[in-house]
Amino acid sequence: MAIWGKTALADGGAGPASDPAEVMTRILSRQRPRRRWLWVLLTLALIGGAGGWAWLSLSQPSGSIRYETAEVTRGEVIVTVTATGSVQPTTQVDVSSELSGALAEVAVDFNDRVEVGQVLARLDETNLNDVILTARAQLQAAEASLKQAEAAAREAVANLESQAELDRRGQSTRLKMVASEVARDRAQAAVDGAVAEVALAKARLSEAENELKKATIRSPISGVVLNRAAEPGQIVAASLNAPVLFTLAEDLARMELRVDVDEADIGRVGVGNTAEFTVDAFPDRSFPATITTVRYAPETTDGVVTYKAILSVDNSEGLLRPGMTATATISVTVQTDALLVPNAALRYTPPQEVDQSEGSGGGSGLIGMIMPGRSSTAPLTRGTSASQSVWVLQNGVPTEVPVQPGDTDGKVTAVIAEGLAEGDKVIVDQTTDG
Repeated sequence: MAIWGKTALADGGAGPASDPAEVMTRILSRQRPRRRWLWVLLTLALIGGAGGWAWLSLSQPSGSIRYETAEVTRGEVIVTVTATGSVQPTTQVDVSSELSGALAEVAVDFNDRVEVGQVLARLDETNLNDVILTARAQLQAAEASLKQAEAAAREAVANLESQAELDRRGQSTRLKMVASEVARDRAQAAVDGAVAEVALAKARLSEAENELKKATIRSPISGVVLNRAAEPGQIVAASLNAPVLFTLAEDLARMELRVDVDEADIGRVGVGNTAEFTVDAFPDRSFPATITTVRYAPETTDGVVTYKAILSVDNSEGLLRPGMTATATISVTVQTDALLVPNAALRYTPPQEVDQSEGSGGGSGLIGMIMPGRSSTAPLTRGTSASQSVWVLQNGVPTEVPVQPGDTDGKVTAVIAEGLAEGDKVIVDQTTDG
C-alpha cells in the first residue's frame, strides 16, 4: 500500500491508487522505448521455444509394437513325474553267525561270486567237537542202561511165569504172586526210562552236531559278495543283534530302482508306467525301467511325505552298481496327435492403451495449449483364469481364440480349440521399438 501511495503522489495524485493495473500501465508508459522492445522480443522467444518443443513432441512417434510368435504344431505330449532314489540289488542278504566264537577261516573276499551252500567262513570247532564227544558217550551209556533194563525185565517176566505155575498147583502163596507181578512192572518201567534216556542222549548228540554244522557259515544264495566284515581270528558274539559278517547280492544282471515319489504326484503313478533314469557315473546315458510296485506305506522326512516306488532295471551290461544315486523321469500320461501350443502363448495378454494426456504430461490454459500431453501404453496384468485363450496374429492384428487346455509337459500344452489350426502363429511375447 505504501508503494502504490508513493507512486500516486509522484504522479501528482492526492492519495493511494486504487487500481494496480492502472499503476502498472503508468510504470510501463514511463519506460524507455528501448526497454519495451526488449520485453517484447523476450516474450516472443519464449512462445517460439515452447511451440517448437510441442511440435517435436507431437511429431515424434510413441513407438511401434513387434510381436514374437510361435507356430501351433500337432504331435505327442508326455506328462512326466520326476523322482530320485538309488539302484539296489533285487535280492540282498546279510549273513551272520548263529554261534559265538573265534573265526578260524574266512574263505571269500569282496566281489567274489558264490553258489548256494558254498563255505564263507568257519568258527573254531574245538569246543564243539568236545561237546559232540560228550554227547556220544552219554548215548552209549544210555544204550547200555537200556540193555540192562531189558535184561532185568525179561528176568522179572520169567519169575512171574514160574510163580504163576506154582500158584496153579497150589504150591505158592498169594503174597509171592503179587511180589512177582510188582517186580515185572518195575522192570518194565526201568526199560521205559532207559529208552527215554537213549532218546535224550541222541537228541543231545544231534544238537551238538547241528551246532558244529553252524560253525561253518555257508552262502544261502548264489550271487556276489558285496561286503565282508569278517577277518580270521575275529571274535563273534552272537546276540539279539548278531553282527553282519557278509552282505551278498543275487544276480546283478537284474536290479531294481527304489525312488521316492512326492505325495502330490503319487496319484498319477502306477504299476506298468515306464521311466528313464540317469546316474552320476554315466550322465550322458539314460537307462530304461518299469514300475513293478508302488508301496502304500508313507515315508516322512523333515515333514515331507513320500511313497516308495520300485522299478525293474535290466543290468545285463553290468554298468550299474548297488547304491548308485539315480534321478528317474516317469511317464504317467502320453497323448498322441494333439494340437500343441507353447505355454508362453497361454500366458500372453495384449497391452491396454491408456490415455495420459490429462495427467502429468500436460497442463491447462495457455501452457496446456502450447505443451499438450502424450499418450502411453500400460500392459495388463497377466494371469491364468478359468477360461483361457491364445492370441493369433492375423494380418498383423492380434485375434483372441478361446482354448481348452489339457496335458502339458512344461513346455507345450495340448489344447482343444475350434478356431485354431496347425501352423497358426500364436503370440508368445512382444517388444516395443523406440
